[in-house]
Amino acid sequence: MNMDMKSHVASSDEAQQTVKASWQHALRFMGVMAVLLGLVYPLVTTTVGGWLFPEQAQGSLVRDGGGRIVGSYLVSQTFVSDKYFIGRPSAAGNDAGGVSGSNLAPSNKALRERAQADAEAIAEREGVSVDQIPVDLITASGSGVDPHISPAAAELQASRVAQAREIDEASVIEMIDKALENTGWLGSPVVNVLRLNVSLDERFPASTTAME
Repeated sequence: MNMDMKSHVASSDEAQQTVKASWQHALRFMGVMAVLLGLVYPLVTTTVGGWLFPEQAQGSLVRDGGGRIVGSYLVSQTFVSDKYFIGRPSAAGNDAGGVSGSNLAPSNKALRERAQADAEAIAEREGVSVDQIPVDLITASGSGVDPHISPAAAELQASRVAQAREIDEASVIEMIDKALENTGWLGSPVVNVLRLNVSLDERFPASTTAME
């Protein structure tokens, strides 16, 4: 074998070794990153998050007076009884697993018809005229699971709730005031419907034991 042939073989072997080494480095790097990002990082963030924010890490759960879990502060529920405050309409059916809005434009006929029908139903239920209804009781939120309504929307329902529970309206208004959130300089005040209804059941138990 002449010198040129030997040099060619040596160069080929070196190239193969270089490629092999590159693959080995890449595989080791991939393995290390998979462990760090797929195991260590989630474990650390989950542990630290649970330690710093235990309530939020568990889903911001709401419990009734007996300690029974009745929902989450972050997810709206459907209430139909006159004994309870009723939240915003939901294109997702208040299902946290199917969060979505209707994506219908204000000019959409179906949306306008739904809003008009809801407004008429609310007006009849609350004993008011359509123009007295706060807009958030007619419009759905973008997420479909917004648990909040405006203080005006809560106050509109106070008379019905008070009558259904056979208590004075002033007591219900007091409960609304205590349930206000975002009362600082950031954001507008809102009322968490589930929290308010749970508080009502604790202070003025409804005749039924199940939230509806």
